[in-house]
Amino acid sequence: MNHRTALVWAGILGATGVAVGAFGAHALRGALEAAGTRETWETAVRYQLVHAAALLGLAGWLRSSGGPEGRCAAWAARLWIAGTALFSGSLYVLALGGPRWLGPVTPLGGAALIAGWVLAAAAAFAA
Repeated sequence: MNHRTALVWAGILGATGVAVGAFGAHALRGALEAAGTRETWETAVRYQLVHAAALLGLAGWLRSSGGPEGRCAAWAARLWIAGTALFSGSLYVLALGGPRWLGPVTPLGGAALIAGWVLAAAAAFAA
C-alpha cells in the first residue's frame, strides 16, 4: 500500500464516519433510542473516525518510509481498513436490527484493529 492509497482510504473512512454519525444523531436517533442501540452506533462511529485519523497520519509515514518499517506500516494500514469495515460495519448493521450471526464479526474486526496498532508500533521500532 502506498501513501496515496492510505490517504484515499482515510478520506473515505473519515467522510463516511461523519455522514453515518450525523445520520444516526438525526434521522435514526428515535429508532436507535427505541431499540436501545444508540450507544452501539456511537461506538462504531467513534472507532471509524479514530482509525480514519490514524490512517491519515500513517499515510504521511508511508510517504517517507521504505524497508521493513514501510512494510509494517503498510500492513498496519490494511488491517485498520479491514478492521474498521468489520468492526464498525458489523456494529452499524447490528444497531439497525441486523442478524445476530454478525455478532462474532465485531471482535474479528477489533482483532484486526489491534494487530494494526501492533504493526504500527513494530514499524516505529524498526525505523
